Amino acid sequence: MVTYSDDKEKLLNHSPKPIRKGGFRAIPFIIVNESFEKVASYGLMPNMIFYLMDSYHMTAASATIIISLWSAMSNTLAIFGAFLSDSYLGRFPVIVLGSISSLLGMTLLWLTATVPQLKPQLCDSFNHSCNSSQSAKLAILFSSFGLISIGAGCIRPCSISFGADQLDNKENPNNQRVLQSFINWYYASTGLASVFALTFIVYIQDRWGWQVGFGVPVILMVFSALMFLLGSSLYIKVRASESLFTGFVQVLVVAIKNRRVNLPPSDFDACFHKGSEPTVFAPTENLRWLNKACIVTNPARDLNLDGSASNPWSLCSVEQVESLKAILRALPIWSAGVMVIVSIYQNSFSTLQAKSMNRHITSGFEIPAGSFGVITVVTLTIWVALYDRVMILLLEKCMGKQNGLSSQFRMGMGLVISCIAMAVSALVETKRRELAIRQGLVDDPNAALDMSAMWLVPQYALLGLAEALFSIGQMEFFYTQFPKSMTSIGMAISTLGLAVSSLLGSFLVNTMNFATSREGNVSWLDSDLNKGHVDYYYWLITFLGFLNFVYFLICCRAYEPNEKEITRLAAGEENEGESEYRDLPNSA
Repeated sequence: MVTYSDDKEKLLNHSPKPIRKGGFRAIPFIIVNESFEKVASYGLMPNMIFYLMDSYHMTAASATIIISLWSAMSNTLAIFGAFLSDSYLGRFPVIVLGSISSLLGMTLLWLTATVPQLKPQLCDSFNHSCNSSQSAKLAILFSSFGLISIGAGCIRPCSISFGADQLDNKENPNNQRVLQSFINWYYASTGLASVFALTFIVYIQDRWGWQVGFGVPVILMVFSALMFLLGSSLYIKVRASESLFTGFVQVLVVAIKNRRVNLPPSDFDACFHKGSEPTVFAPTENLRWLNKACIVTNPARDLNLDGSASNPWSLCSVEQVESLKAILRALPIWSAGVMVIVSIYQNSFSTLQAKSMNRHITSGFEIPAGSFGVITVVTLTIWVALYDRVMILLLEKCMGKQNGLSSQFRMGMGLVISCIAMAVSALVETKRRELAIRQGLVDDPNAALDMSAMWLVPQYALLGLAEALFSIGQMEFFYTQFPKSMTSIGMAISTLGLAVSSLLGSFLVNTMNFATSREGNVSWLDSDLNKGHVDYYYWLITFLGFLNFVYFLICCRAYEPNEKEITRLAAGEENEGESEYRDLPNSA
């Protein structure tokens, strides 16, 4: 007979089932957070040049420089965010920090469009002379940009890794396939987010103004942060560990400390510190001065009883040294990619061109000037799907190329096509400007020309194709040339390239604006495109792109991959890496 006391004892002894963490149930919260952050932040960029010119009375050149610096700051902070999450805080706190920072920044930006006291003085409607914005108001604007950049720098480098943490189960025989599926859905969702931002958000800004246009991203960011926090109890939260970046700095510091130490003969590797579970037993001969970082000069002082380094700032492992060498060898080819990204992201002037042209699809609807960038995204997506599912199979069948075109060949093709795209941009702008002069619109930059904005489609499509070829080729190059433990570093280096290209683009705009406006001349990059010569600027970028292509060819010829890496790849790891990669572009 069961008594009441027995039931009570069972209830007391019954422990609730622990909540199962990780798995696909946690993924929607992560993807929604990343996607809505991208919609909110990307939706602000295309029309920002109009906001700065109309509300803050900036010239086209000044507005373009600010937007480029904003982009550079966001990409630079992405590296800082990755370092912060890997080395100190972990991914979950960094994404929370980024979500809050983005929300504060977007709210502050919305307030600049809503609160009259935060707006600069309006232009004189009679003589169009504008008063400069007060410093305090500019400081508020730039603070909003900074907060948004901090948010993007914390969320974007951590989201995909945090999602992989939820699914990474070594005991699951289909673990790799599960991770590939997540990567596909992740990039598909972020691609859709970019298209949504470049169409609907831009249209809202054009149709209902800045207050509503900036208010919608704030609402989306609130939803993004709340969704991520709602899934908190479901997440696997991996603790921070030592970052590879810290290891690279340690190698440089120790190599400098040991600069007076003599290197042993090339066939003697007993004096090098292999580390625990070594995969590389002796350093390579190139960049030999770095080998001094892994020389054991005093075993009693340098090593613990278990053979590990007693002080990582006094002795590094061979693997650490070779990892840094892999990056240094790839840097020249990486640097060749900066110029192609400068070409791809010259969209501020293209947006101004689109605004001055006939954008009507029907008599009652016209395409927003800032939405033409969606052509680049669509072209990139179509090419990736076509190449991954059709061209690779054809190349394998007809030419025996199992893995398709080489990464360096695709990077070179991307450089060439970016030059062609800029040349097409220059020709279209020349035609647009000549038509404006013939129609007597030189002094009326806001008038729409009798020229269809569809003339801009080829240059946007070519730039999308150039980005697909170069950027994805570069990612594959890093993936196959770096050790497997450094695959995340390839993404960080690509992000650094975006930051450097934004800075270079800002420098070019500033230099050309200053050089061509001297002695009272009209700047090539004048706010009135009909008076300026943006076509000359495009031709300059075309010429620089051609020189950059020659530099790229030299770098490819001089590049010497790690012989140990070649041996590893020949042993079969390359095939594994390629299969992992081939699913990645399909969702880029």
